[in-house]
Amino acid sequence: MHQTLLTLHSVNRWLVLLSLLFTIAICWNGYRSRKKFSGFDNTVRHVTATISHVQLLLGLYLYMISPIVKFNVAEGEAAGLVSEHLFFRLIHISLMVVSVLIITIGSAKAKRAVNDHLKFKTVLIWFSIALLIILIAIPWPFSPLVGRPYFRTF
Repeated sequence: MHQTLLTLHSVNRWLVLLSLLFTIAICWNGYRSRKKFSGFDNTVRHVTATISHVQLLLGLYLYMISPIVKFNVAEGEAAGLVSEHLFFRLIHISLMVVSVLIITIGSAKAKRAVNDHLKFKTVLIWFSIALLIILIAIPWPFSPLVGRPYFRTF
């Protein structure tokens, strides 16, 4: 079960990143050209927020069953800047929860914005901040904190 959820979490990460990039690009274009905030734009905003919530739920479930989080494994001197245990137990989960909260707040504020220009601007700012936090918190293979592969297999 753990490996399946870990793989789903890894695959869904790419959906979150792609949907955020797509939404930010659409909002940048709409904001710059003062377009009307269409039903498609609203659907993209909503789907991006939903995908990020699914990712958070997968991550929270993994957090509860992960052996890395449950057990503080003794690590040697060459552990790097941060131990794997500390990264996943505190840093990764905290930053990801904050980023999904930012996406949720930005989505809700955009939904309630009074004009189209403000809707594009709101989504653009809030989703960009969330994307930056997510990019920092992902355990990339090249990360000095904790490295994981780009793609996991079952």
